[in-house]
Amino acid sequence: MMKKISRRMLAKQLGLITGTASILGPGAAQALVATPEQVEGPFYPPEPHVENDVDLTVLAGHEEPAAGEIIYVRGRVTDTRGNALANVRVDIWQANHWGRYTHPEDPNTAPLDPNFQGIGIARTDENGRYGFKTIKPAAYPLSALGDSGWRARHIHFKVADAAGRKLITQMYFEGDPLLKDDLAFKAAPAEERHLLVTVPEADPETGIPVHRFDISLA
Repeated sequence: MMKKISRRMLAKQLGLITGTASILGPGAAQALVATPEQVEGPFYPPEPHVENDVDLTVLAGHEEPAAGEIIYVRGRVTDTRGNALANVRVDIWQANHWGRYTHPEDPNTAPLDPNFQGIGIARTDENGRYGFKTIKPAAYPLSALGDSGWRARHIHFKVADAAGRKLITQMYFEGDPLLKDDLAFKAAPAEERHLLVTVPEADPETGIPVHRFDISLA
């Protein structure tokens, strides 16, 4: 299976070509609440990254795709006035289908996925849009870290623009029963937690679930 495809084809798959309105925000800028900060956690994949493009589901030279449910993650990055922010770096990283990170110090004994990229890095376009193709991560127990309980399914985000604004946050999934007890999620102000939770919609062309996660930088 070949990893590399044309930029235009990949952009079309991710919903970043004009005409896929589901990723676009309102036409006029409006005041927004800043996206809540979240803990970075210890498992940002160490450099050098073998691959860090926007398709985390396939690695170059591998015949098999990553295990798990394929999803799209799409959104816009704006300031709190609703103005689109172009050329913003958006990093995501996450656990695999079995709840383990692509990190040598993750003590979880769940399987590693040799076909999962583990990290993706994108730049927003002129309308502030970004997009990734990945898999829905598993929840995982905190017992390996010497704690009790579970982490709900989540994807880590690190966002930085040229003006020096930075945000580390996490995206969660609607309906996850572990959210009510997830300490990182509960650390966000109660009235802002909904900003971190995505509701999937089917991509009209592929049927793949689309999780829209808009980010507002303070």
